[in-house]
Amino acid sequence: MTEEQKTSSGEQKLMGVLCYLGILVLIPLVLKKSDPEVKFHIEQGLALFVAEVIWWFVRWILYKLVVGLVLFPILWLVDLGFLVLAIIGILNAIRGEKKPLPLLGGLAKSFRL
Repeated sequence: MTEEQKTSSGEQKLMGVLCYLGILVLIPLVLKKSDPEVKFHIEQGLALFVAEVIWWFVRWILYKLVVGLVLFPILWLVDLGFLVLAIIGILNAIRGEKKPLPLLGGLAKSFRL
């Protein structure tokens, strides 16, 4: 493997990891949208980010309308679920695998770039 291929692979992995770190998905979206390896993770990361933003609004409404302490364990479990999905995506990016995220992978089809 040449030095240029190693750098490219490392850069692809870094960009792939950024895709699953919330708003940081914008960095690979702007810089590496044309790279097919990174593009898959951008789409998956956008699906995760959009779902998280929607969840934040739903969570805020639920917390304000219903006594927050009653629903706190359920809200926390959903937050934990998003963290697990991000970790799965990061591991896939590091391994160079193009596996869709559980539950949200289909939503990524909406973000064809």
